[in-house]
Amino acid sequence: MKLVIHPRIDTRRFDLLNSISEKLYIINAASTEIALREIRDAEGFYGKITPDLLAASQGLRWVQSPTASLEHFIFPELADHCCTLTNMRGLFYDVIADHVLMYILMFCRQMPYYTRQQLQSNWAPLGGEEARSDFSAGPGMVTAMDLAHSQLSDMTVGVIGLGSIGAEIASHCVKLGMRVVGVDPYCDSPPELLEFIGGKNGLFELLSKSDFVVIAAPHTPETEGMFNSECFTRMKNTAYLINIGRGAIVPLDDLREALETGQILGAALDVMESEPLGVDDSLWKHPNVIITPHVAACSTRVAERHLETLLENVRRFTNHKPLLNVVNKNRWF
Repeated sequence: MKLVIHPRIDTRRFDLLNSISEKLYIINAASTEIALREIRDAEGFYGKITPDLLAASQGLRWVQSPTASLEHFIFPELADHCCTLTNMRGLFYDVIADHVLMYILMFCRQMPYYTRQQLQSNWAPLGGEEARSDFSAGPGMVTAMDLAHSQLSDMTVGVIGLGSIGAEIASHCVKLGMRVVGVDPYCDSPPELLEFIGGKNGLFELLSKSDFVVIAAPHTPETEGMFNSECFTRMKNTAYLINIGRGAIVPLDDLREALETGQILGAALDVMESEPLGVDDSLWKHPNVIITPHVAACSTRVAERHLETLLENVRRFTNHKPLLNVVNKNRWF
């Protein structure tokens, strides 16, 4: 059984793959020319497949993508090809959920405001210092300072997309006492303790209920541009949008308008419609927008999970067993 790898991988990973089975013959192609020649009689491929490589193959049965996202990977000939495509989903679930929780905590406890105040050496609590209860009266009455800050257990979080990342976000939020609602047209078994909303109007119902709307969906032909101005009009004007899914899902012009007109209160963005975000973009200076530069998945644990998934799928392919993370090539996930 022959597996072609291109681009070339490091010696450590190659040796681990090579030790899986004596039945497996692996070509670690250092150039496109070598890959084109060797893929002719290969049954498996790992790396960045191209139309030329696919056309050169004669018996290809399996392609393993090195990434979870596939909008940059799939092309028409690959979608129509009889080979099985697998991806690297399931690697980032916990670290991205941590990142989302950071955003929610920052907004609930007004950290965008307090960060600006700290940079100016300014002690200025929201609600006003005069609202602070003193030692003679104690905290027996709700004050303007209390009203200016939110508690997690009073929040409802709506999660769009209930794959491994969305499910973990829901789990994090439920553990901290938040109410969680979710939508996903392709989810057959929604996570426990989550209120699953089905039907064609499920998204709009979720938007109307949520204090935080979290996009955890992949970029697909269906989701591109999906979260548009109509979605913003369905949100509470006190709500926040969080996007850790894909930038192409949210047209930034629609988001800017929603923020400028007060349709929503704020947003946290790790992904953009076009990256990097332009230096003159108004989102940088909006007081209720948090921007992180596509780092929500950064973790020292991901590389080893990536390797474990690759090794396991090569083992399964070699032994004619069902593969992990099989993709519907027309849906891109």
